[in-house]
Formats: sequence, C-alpha cells, structure tokens
Amino acid sequence: MKRILLPAGGAILATGLLAAGLASTAQADTDVAKDDLAKTAAQAAEVIDFWTKSDNAALKKAVAFNPDALEVEKISSGGGYSADTKPGSTAPIGEEKKSTAKVQNVNLPKTIGKVFFEYRDGSLYWCSGTSIQSQYRNLVATAGHCVYDIAGNDEVVSRWVFVPGYYQGKAPWGIYVGKQAFTHYDFDVYEDFDRDYAFVTVYDGIGGVANQSTKVTPSEYKAHIAKGGKGYIKETPITAEEFAAGYDKYGEAGPYKSAPADPKVETVAKPADVNLGNIDEYYKGEGPTKGVKVVGIEVTEAVWNAAKVGFDNGDRVPSQKVAISKEEYDSLVAQKGDGKYLGTLSTNEAKTAWFKQEFYVKKWIKTTAQVKYWVEDYYVVEHNVKSVGRLGDNVGGQGFAWNQPTGKYVRTFGYPFGPHLDGNKPFTGVTPKWCYGKTAKNVLRIPSKKVEEQMSFKCTVTAGYDGAPWLYKYSNSKRLGYVNGVTSLIADTDSNKRYDTITSPYFDGETAAIYKAAAASWSGKLIP
Repeated sequence: MKRILLPAGGAILATGLLAAGLASTAQADTDVAKDDLAKTAAQAAEVIDFWTKSDNAALKKAVAFNPDALEVEKISSGGGYSADTKPGSTAPIGEEKKSTAKVQNVNLPKTIGKVFFEYRDGSLYWCSGTSIQSQYRNLVATAGHCVYDIAGNDEVVSRWVFVPGYYQGKAPWGIYVGKQAFTHYDFDVYEDFDRDYAFVTVYDGIGGVANQSTKVTPSEYKAHIAKGGKGYIKETPITAEEFAAGYDKYGEAGPYKSAPADPKVETVAKPADVNLGNIDEYYKGEGPTKGVKVVGIEVTEAVWNAAKVGFDNGDRVPSQKVAISKEEYDSLVAQKGDGKYLGTLSTNEAKTAWFKQEFYVKKWIKTTAQVKYWVEDYYVVEHNVKSVGRLGDNVGGQGFAWNQPTGKYVRTFGYPFGPHLDGNKPFTGVTPKWCYGKTAKNVLRIPSKKVEEQMSFKCTVTAGYDGAPWLYKYSNSKRLGYVNGVTSLIADTDSNKRYDTITSPYFDGETAAIYKAAAASWSGKLIP
C-alpha cells in the first residue's frame, strides 16, 4: 500500500500494487484468476496453529495494512463505467425469498470481520472483509491487495485467515483459513486497480486455542506430564523475605524448602558460586571454619542410603525418627502426595503414635555466596481446538449485486486504524466504523493505478478500511444487504491532509462471473 500526495488535486492512499507472474494465473480467454492460499488440510492446520498459539498472540500482534511511501500524482474525476450486462443480484443468506424491511437505527452486520495475513518479510497485517452468499457458505469478499503480497510482487500472501467479529484477540465465531483466492485476470497480471477485489473460499471454522497454556498445581502438572502431555515450569525471582513466607504465602505451587541448594535439587533457593568438589579446597590458609559453611539438602531415603558417610558434598547427615502429632502427620501425608515432603512417615501398630524421619545430605558453600530465591509456577500446554462449522451458517452472508447504477445509497463497514496525512489518528481499529451516503456518479481517474472506472464515496476513514464491503439496500433490522463494492483506495481530494473519500471497483458482469466461480467452489473441513 502506498500513500500518494497530490500537489493540487489531493492525496490518495493507494492500498496495494498487485503481484504479477503468479504461480497459477488464468488463461487469456477468461477473466477468472484463481490462486491457492492453503491448498491442503495440513497447510491450513499450520496456519491455524500459527495464529492461535500462545492465546492468539499473532492475531494481537498484527497491524492495519498501512501505506509505506509518499508519491506525487495527479487525480481527476469524470467519465465513468459502462454496464456490460443487465443489473443483477444474489440475495443474502436467509433472505433468498424475503423482502427488505425499512428501519432507522444502524446495526452492525454480523458478517464483517478482519482479514489477517503475513508478508514475505514476516510482517503481520489485517484488512477488512465480509462473509458473502455462496453455494457452500464458505466465501469472503475483500480487496485484491489484501490477498497478494505487494512487496513480494510475485505471490499471494501467506497464512491468510478471516475472523468475523474479531475483537482484541477474540474470535467469537472462529477462525477461517483461506483456501483459494478468485480475482480478475487484469488485476492478477496487469495490476489494474479497476479490478481490485477478491473472493476467497475458506475452510470450515476452527474455534478454541492451539497450544493454550493453563496454570495448574504441581500434582496436576506431574499427572499431565506422566500421561505424555506437554508443559513447562516458570521460575519467578522472589526476595528472601518472600521466600521465608514459604508455603503459607504461595500455596501448593510455591516454595517449600528452607535451605539453599544445587539447581538439580527440587528446591527454591539457588546459591551462586557453589563448589561441588572436596571441602579441602576451602582449607588453604584459612582454617577449617573460615569462609565456608555446610547446609543440609533434603533428599529421599533411597538417595540418602546410597550416599557416603563423611564430610564431602553429598555425604549423609545423620537421621533419626521423630515423634509428631496426628495433625502434623496428616499435613505431611498431603504434602508428600504432591512431592513437597521427601521424608518417610509411619505409625505404631495401634496407630496411636505418629513419626517422621527426614534425610539430608551435606552441601558445602562459601559464606559469601549469593543465594537466589524463586517461586515455581506450573503450566500444562494443550491443543484445545474444534470445528465450528461453515462461515455462512455461523454469521450469515451478504448478498451480491452487479451493474447497479451509481448515485444510490450504500453503507460501508470496516476497521479503520491508520493515521491521516497530517498525523492525526482518530481510529483505534478495535471496533468497526460505518459510513452512509450516495456513491458518486463521476469516478476518480488515477493513471498510475490504471483506475478509470472506480466508484467513489465520501467517507473520512483511514487505512485498515481496505476491503470493507459497500452494502447496497442494507436492512438495519436484518443486518443484511448486497455487496456492491469493496474499499480499494482512500483519498484526500481537497489537499487538507485528511482523507475524505474512498473508492471501489465497479462491480460489472465480469465481476459477477468471478464471484459466481468462487461461490460454486467447495472448500471442506479441517477437523471432522
């Protein structure tokens, strides 16, 4: 997308340069160009994983498809299109045999959403789009430049998905992976923005989150891993005072040891500069008690039995059985079940006395060693995704109209986000915005984009509105109308550095032929 500054006639936000020389262009005797986005279920599954892992992190990272350069250009209006066939239309989903009701309030259509995609350089972007009527209820309408990689100039974008109703990382009706893109041959090959539209078939939607991380208790984590599940432990540094609070402060997932230890031992205190060799190394010229100390590291009875008797690291600390209360016994039984207590517990035959025995090995460290404390949080990773069905069944689909006269009222809906030419940024891109009015009878002429027949419409939106549907005969009560255009260019026509006009290709009989080819194409499911 390029921003074009006009010295006299205004400025225009050109929302794409079309790729040429694509892998599978149409034959010269047809207007329909068709390109694969995710040809196989395996490719589509990778796309879903990319966008949904880590709680939809990639969706949240994507930005509005903004212009990247300023160029000088002249723009003129006049002339117009010529209808190549009779006017026609296809009714919206659910309205095939119904009439349109007239109401005054404005309701946002359920069909609109964001188109997400990746460029060759790894940049993540979004445009606007809408679900549209089709035989298999699997079709999205958007701008052609929201399907092709402008920078690459020779390929479709990667990892294309449509998310209806997208809101701050949420996909209320699922995520739909693009399978095939249908465009006009002139747009595909000749970069003709008079044909800057695309109809994309999508697989059945996927709901849920791939590779979702959930915080659990240590016992739940161990059980999950034991069954072959995935997970990880997160260590968060804490202070000595927080460490002293121990189990009472952090609960089951918190620290429960009381001595500094080697990182290989399951504790929460890590001493820096620990010597694992013989204690004799510390005796040189300092005396046996200067500069060193010994601490006990709790281990299991089996480890203790295998240890040596002596004064080196890892040697035994004497152990004895100690009488305890019934309450302490019950508490330690619970902790032992979660791996928080390594000692042994026993009772007498009559079960009227209770005992514990703990086992420690020696660890020599320098008294100047820096002791580190941390708390461990446990997470399991699960692939919680499922099929949510066809796009049109979930959100409906707008109708389609072609060869309609200009000067008619339309409503446009999209997600503007980019700044105006003066730097002002009035839109957040979070919620959709709409414009209402008549399409202009005169069209804008933009030579560098080969624009001679685009319609124009007064609307003060910015980048991100690219691909937004223009809905003819929109019913506010039913939230349905007829897609009669999609936003292609965003222009400043009075040179005040504020965008005031949007344009769309004129939908004629050739557009209808491309739409009908896409509307009759099956895509399928990713999850049975």
